Amino acid sequence: MNASFHLPPHDPARLVNGLSVDVEDWFQVGAFENVIARDAWDTLKTRVEDNVHRVIDLFAEADVKATFFTLGWVAGRHPAMIRRIVDAGHEIASHGYDHARVFTFTPAEFAEDIARARAIIEDCAGVAVTGYRAPSFSIDHRTPWAFDILAEQGYAYSSSVAPVVHDHYGWPEAPRFAFRPLADSPLIEIPVTTAMLGGRRVAAGGGGFFRVLPYAFSRWAIRQVNREEARPAVFYFHPWEVDPDQPRVGHAPVRSRLRHYTGLARMAGKLRELVGEFAWGRMDDLAAIEALRTVDFAGCSEVVA
Repeated sequence: MNASFHLPPHDPARLVNGLSVDVEDWFQVGAFENVIARDAWDTLKTRVEDNVHRVIDLFAEADVKATFFTLGWVAGRHPAMIRRIVDAGHEIASHGYDHARVFTFTPAEFAEDIARARAIIEDCAGVAVTGYRAPSFSIDHRTPWAFDILAEQGYAYSSSVAPVVHDHYGWPEAPRFAFRPLADSPLIEIPVTTAMLGGRRVAAGGGGFFRVLPYAFSRWAIRQVNREEARPAVFYFHPWEVDPDQPRVGHAPVRSRLRHYTGLARMAGKLRELVGEFAWGRMDDLAAIEALRTVDFAGCSEVVA
């Protein structure tokens, strides 16, 4: 893999990239949404709190701050965990209530979902929630109306678009970097990172791609974005990805099991290498900087902030 990618020189100044954690438990993931019913969740052994504590400790070792996009369902059951996230200096943000994808809602249902999640998270955290990430990056060409609702509810930013082709999600026509989806709102969207390989966009923002592919790929992609594009990368992962001892869902489809379980044992070590090699920060801080050079999605013209 090292021989396959040209690595731009690492910039000593190091742009501060956005580090994020999508807080959901092992049974709440998209890979198992058709085999583990929501009404069974409360009967399953939760592992999210221990895993989040491991992540917080890992970040403390590297002295980095991050954003934890958290499900309202999880926050309501683990308020002490939410307080520890905030007390450690990390941003708490919304991941919706129970990981339902945006395109499964009507606009009214979506408004209710994000309002419910925000109320629970803010009650647990004792701080305001200004950021949102859609479950499975499910704001796409089918659901642009979601931005209007986020703006109406006062969100400052979203990080809900994956500007690639993917079998589970993706909005390949969307800009690769921060954009304003609404002409009459300061709301900005910060897509998860993609890199350019052979003239094509490739997903390079974390998750399963980070677990499955060699670390050299992520290093190459982040350096490309930082050095050649002079933009920060946006990286994400889940607490269950640092938990190789989690239960196995044997009745899930083979493809889903491969996606979910591959690379779990190596994940913590790769994360330590990543957070040590690059500069990282919270998504709200990144949003404040990126707001100065967003583009308008419709016209792709520079917006003066």
